[in-house]
Amino acid sequence: MRDRAQHASTTNRPTRHRRSRIVLAAAAASALLIGVPTAASAHGWWGGRGHWSPPTAPVSPVPTDEATPSDEATPTDEATPTETPSADSAPIEESAPSDDAAPADVVSLAPDTSFVENFDLSAVTGLVSRLYPQAWQPYPDGTSGIYEPSKTVSVHDGVMDVQLGGAGTAGTFGSRAGAYDHVGGTFSVRAKATGGDGNGAAFMLWPSSDKWSDGEIDFPEGNFDESPSAFQHSMIPGNEVERVQLGTGVTWRDWHTYTIDWDPGKSVTYKVDGKVIGTVTHDVPTTEHRFMFQTGNWGESGNLLIDWVATTE
Repeated sequence: MRDRAQHASTTNRPTRHRRSRIVLAAAAASALLIGVPTAASAHGWWGGRGHWSPPTAPVSPVPTDEATPSDEATPTDEATPTETPSADSAPIEESAPSDDAAPADVVSLAPDTSFVENFDLSAVTGLVSRLYPQAWQPYPDGTSGIYEPSKTVSVHDGVMDVQLGGAGTAGTFGSRAGAYDHVGGTFSVRAKATGGDGNGAAFMLWPSSDKWSDGEIDFPEGNFDESPSAFQHSMIPGNEVERVQLGTGVTWRDWHTYTIDWDPGKSVTYKVDGKVIGTVTHDVPTTEHRFMFQTGNWGESGNLLIDWVATTE
């Protein structure tokens, strides 16, 4: 197994109000599985072009209460979400939403959002989806031979920590009930990456219809050893690979807040740390989307760190 990159210092991060949650120890737990996407291969994702253009669009999850008898998911073209705690697992009590104030940077950089996750509750690898059921819906392990979020994602020191190198990660932000029906709104994430050269991430708004021509909005996206960009794809069927690219001029190696302001059918505005880098007024989606991210299963070891995520519910 490769050595993992050390977690970046968080001494300069803003002071948080801690959320009150009750957690009972668990010996083992199943992941909360939401949907089975069809993902591009490593060759079709960044592939030297610096952008992910899948030959077949990923499939959005369809929440359901149906359970499967195993923690392991076999990728299919149908969504098979499940929530099946192991018999050896102790119960985990979910608390009511916190009334604590959001960090100052969320208020100033994403003032129009109503859902904020600060990642204040530590969670070891394999337990994140159970401890964050209102914030994180991972893809099933083994999906397309790329994604294994139960082996790569943890939460500590106030950040979601996504390990890079050897396995990819993908998942949707928000709850099972509210993550997949966004029609317009504001979507922000504060993130940085350490290591991971040759790998990259794509944060995106993806259509819940699974129709690529319903519009794909990517921000931030790019290789970690390069500068991230915004990409807005054509909504002409058969021409979806065409897109507008807006550069950020920043690096993944520093903390930055990336914001999408989506006005359905009218415009999409992209911001870095509150500063507008561009607005696109064509190929603007009007249907339900979800806010998610993906990393590849190639490249150097390292860590993608997510300080907070905020969306309009």
